Amino acid sequence: MLPAPSRIGRRHALRAGAALAVVLGMLLWWLLPLGDPAPKGSLSFSTGVRSGVYQRYGERLKGALATDLPHVSIKLQTSEGSQQNLARVAAGEADFTIATTDAVATYLRDRKPGYRRLRGCVRLYDDYIQLIVKRDSDIRSVADLRGRRVAVGQPGSGVKLVADRLMTAAGLDPVHDVTPLPVGIDTMPRLLEEGKLDAFFWSGGLPTTAVADLSERFSIRLVPLEEPLIKQLQSAGGSTRYYRSAVMPADAYRNAQQGQAVPTVAVANVLVTTDRTDAAMTEAFTRTVIDSRDRIGREVHAAQLVDLRTAIYTDPLPLHEGAKRYYRSVKP
Repeated sequence: MLPAPSRIGRRHALRAGAALAVVLGMLLWWLLPLGDPAPKGSLSFSTGVRSGVYQRYGERLKGALATDLPHVSIKLQTSEGSQQNLARVAAGEADFTIATTDAVATYLRDRKPGYRRLRGCVRLYDDYIQLIVKRDSDIRSVADLRGRRVAVGQPGSGVKLVADRLMTAAGLDPVHDVTPLPVGIDTMPRLLEEGKLDAFFWSGGLPTTAVADLSERFSIRLVPLEEPLIKQLQSAGGSTRYYRSAVMPADAYRNAQQGQAVPTVAVANVLVTTDRTDAAMTEAFTRTVIDSRDRIGREVHAAQLVDLRTAIYTDPLPLHEGAKRYYRSVKP
């Protein structure tokens, strides 16, 4: 049996240790931010056609999210493009998506189902409007498409929206003055090669793999979209204000451009969700989009253009609260 003084000393030591642990715990509680628990669960991301930039970007982003959000299961959904993407997210059929700002503005203008719930997270890269013809074609402008077979994109795509607007700006009826083919970038190149169409419109980041691959096996040319046409396009007002003049660099499609830069139209893409999405999940998703830019950009060139300085500008959509929290956290 231990002497009484030793037992008393041990009790005092235990009490002192417990008191110290409480003090240290309170000190850590005071000094360390609590934050939200790590996001858990599942989410779906609506992308685009299989051979388009939306899908390629989505596949790489899914890999980055799997690393950053290990307790979240991520599902990709292919789609026809921006218009279908917005409808899916607004209806709760997808949690996140990418869409062009002109498509977003049109969705809001038309007050389509769920439009009030849409929120922005990140302004991403720009899409460039590309009008592709055979190199020996006599089509030199959008107006020259009269009477031709033209692939204009699938009904739910952003390219369909801008193709119709460009033809209207050029004085063409997009239904009656051309023979429109409602197909996507996964089909357009093959039809041009086979002589089953005369031209196709595409809207995507640079370079789009399907166009680059076509240029390496078939002689094609990019039709310039000149300033007067763009001004006429913008004159319609409303959502057309999101279009702007741009230039495709001479090396975007080396074989097709033969060293020449090509004037065209550009429109920004935004990462979209709704007010239903959890703030912690949205904050984490937004952080991964920004942090993975360089990593994804090595494989999907357009991702290199995501810029923290402009990412916050998601007009015409208000920022999601979770995205706001992210931008506040990185504010210098």
